[in-house]
Amino acid sequence: METKRTNKTILVKGIKTMGISLLCMFLGPTLLYIAFSNQEKPLYIPILIVAILICILAIFLVFKGLKTIMDSMFYKKN
Repeated sequence: METKRTNKTILVKGIKTMGISLLCMFLGPTLLYIAFSNQEKPLYIPILIVAILICILAIFLVFKGLKTIMDSMFYKKN
């Protein structure tokens, strides 16, 4: 009987995705803070929209990265 092993290439892909999500987790709230502290500036709305999109992207990448890591550990070979 063959033992189950972690697929390292898929694991590295998942860790890279988690790294990008970590970057987005810091960048999004920082841009939100900058946008809310400069409400009288003309770039308030565009910076706010970009910050919210980056925060949503961070949440999406966390779930995608975790799913990829779990697939690398518990993948069944046919």
